[in-house]
Amino acid sequence: MTLIDTDLVLSAPVNLRDLGGIAIDGGVLREGVAIRADDLAYVTPQAADQLIDRGLTAIIDLRSPREASLTGRGPLGAHPVAYHHLPLIADVGETMDREQPALTDEAMGLMYQRMAESAAPQLVIALTVIAHTPGAVAFHCAAGRDRTGVLAAMLLLVLGAADDDIVADYARTGDNMVAIMARTAPVMGAMWKALGFDADALEKSSSLLEGSMDVSMRSLLDTLRAQHGDPLTPLRAAGLSDATIARLRAKALAT
Repeated sequence: MTLIDTDLVLSAPVNLRDLGGIAIDGGVLREGVAIRADDLAYVTPQAADQLIDRGLTAIIDLRSPREASLTGRGPLGAHPVAYHHLPLIADVGETMDREQPALTDEAMGLMYQRMAESAAPQLVIALTVIAHTPGAVAFHCAAGRDRTGVLAAMLLLVLGAADDDIVADYARTGDNMVAIMARTAPVMGAMWKALGFDADALEKSSSLLEGSMDVSMRSLLDTLRAQHGDPLTPLRAAGLSDATIARLRAKALAT
């Protein structure tokens, strides 16, 4: 059942990619372990079938409760796929300045830093799900850029990927931003309206289609290293164990 105050059109993801092939400690990340994506809640039945054919066995939904309530689980809800709702932001509206909302790469970097600290328990659970799930795990938010990017970065850090490779993967979303904004506009527009924001004004104030995306992820990684030395310190404090790290590396390393 759709709970959104607009006509929801099912569509294929436009920012979906397997993290396989990225260099990690000891080799490369194998395909079929972790798939990052834009919103999977309203994919077409055909796209859902394709994901199942690729070995998808679990979904981690990083969206807020309000976002998840707008669209439900969509066609993938009809498949025998485990579903884990782990919001990295409880209320998207609380991350925005109502007087001067800022959608810039610099502002995103600051949000990522706060997320890595405040949502560390959810990130640990997500990594544990990936470690223990047989088959492929897909994780997504709305655009597959910010919350999805933070989880992808934490996973790659655990696996021993270099900062440059983490930034490069994150920045690949830049080529998809126009398509992402077009695909998510009806859903996000309804959500912003429900939260009391002017969606048109937000779009006009956004500079996310300009400049380099590298700034946001580089800011997150540099700040974590500057503040903690080990960038995984917030996650370790939230329960990330050496056993989970070892299991992730054993599952992910291509042989």
